Amino acid sequence: MIDTHTHLYLEEFAPDFGAAVDRAVAAGVEKMIFPNVDSGTLGPMRQLHACFPDCTFMAIGHHPTEVNGDSVDSQLRYVVDELVAHPADYVAIGEIGIDLYWDKQYRERQMEVLERQMAIAAKRSLPVIIHCRDGLDEVLEVIDGLESVPQGVFHSFGGTAEDVERIRRRGDFYFGINGIVTFKNSKLREVLPVIGADRILLETDSPYLAPVPNRGKRNESAFMIHTAAHIADTLGLSIHTLDDITTASTHRLFKI
Repeated sequence: MIDTHTHLYLEEFAPDFGAAVDRAVAAGVEKMIFPNVDSGTLGPMRQLHACFPDCTFMAIGHHPTEVNGDSVDSQLRYVVDELVAHPADYVAIGEIGIDLYWDKQYRERQMEVLERQMAIAAKRSLPVIIHCRDGLDEVLEVIDGLESVPQGVFHSFGGTAEDVERIRRRGDFYFGINGIVTFKNSKLREVLPVIGADRILLETDSPYLAPVPNRGKRNESAFMIHTAAHIADTLGLSIHTLDDITTASTHRLFKI
């Protein structure tokens, strides 16, 4: 299995960051993709990847909750510099997007930063990892204004069937499903058949959103097996079939 979205390099996993990678591999999660958050997480992410270069991959991007009032150029300078210095090190631009859940102050600036990063992705033929929380209208508005729309995944998707259709009309997108789908009151299970197994990517968003039966604990990539089992059961598939389908989709999108 491939965890397409995990932050095992964050301080929640200190002091032994590598132990979480080892547990994931032992559980059958043989590959992991690390999306970046901001300039401060770039170093730890690269360090952990360097310890496990055969089973981890990296994405570079500026997270929407880290967007502030500074110029777009200044906020994205480290992203551009990394892509110039290490273009072969990154399999995607991410995570990027819109997050208006906590604060709407920088709504327009978030949209500017998203547009710039999606344009970078399109120019470099890289997929995007999109974080969208209370901001689907804004994300779709940005996409509608692009000259070229890159492929990508809507990470931690928790929307409706209508949201799925709105997104699909805009381009070649997948949907990252994590522990949310296992929560007792989640309506996401009803949406899985609309998405279809061939458009689902497995993820954890570690250290957040641990699936049942580990809800409330620090999440990690090893726990993804519970999410996969839940999705497979909902879609009437064996877990091995779901693994085959989602792994093929991940290879196709990220070219790993």
